[in-house]
Amino acid sequence: MTYAVKSTLPETDLKTVGEALQGTLMDLIDLSLVAKQIHWNVVGPRFRSIHLQLDEVVDTARQYSDTVAERASAVGVSPDGRSATVSRGSAIPAASEGWQPDTEAVQAMVTALAAVIGKARERMKAVGPVDPVTEDVFIQLIGELEKEAWMFQAENGR
Repeated sequence: MTYAVKSTLPETDLKTVGEALQGTLMDLIDLSLVAKQIHWNVVGPRFRSIHLQLDEVVDTARQYSDTVAERASAVGVSPDGRSATVSRGSAIPAASEGWQPDTEAVQAMVTALAAVIGKARERMKAVGPVDPVTEDVFIQLIGELEKEAWMFQAENGR
């Protein structure tokens, strides 16, 4: 059975919103995977606190990936969270293989979060004029990610 959700947005606005949501979905899925990879491999004197902090990032990324995907569906865009799509389109650098000293793990998360936040801010600016509802999703997401980024930056004093 073929089913299509009809959008209330004009076609040009839908293209802008759809691209922004799909790009963010890929970044959030990848952020959750990168954070989990680091979570399993962090070592060092701050292991426990960083290990737990990484789970907070995973939870945030998973929650917002669902919010973003459902917003895409609501406006008539089919979200694509398949692994091949995510690996092709994510803005995040790949996680290192093997054990990661706590200072390197923190820096990897600072870099990953900065990449996601930077792209989300660009996308927020693009969707703002055409869909304030989607813009609000980005505002909330960026607020949460910036809080996580601040906490990781404070871990290394940078």
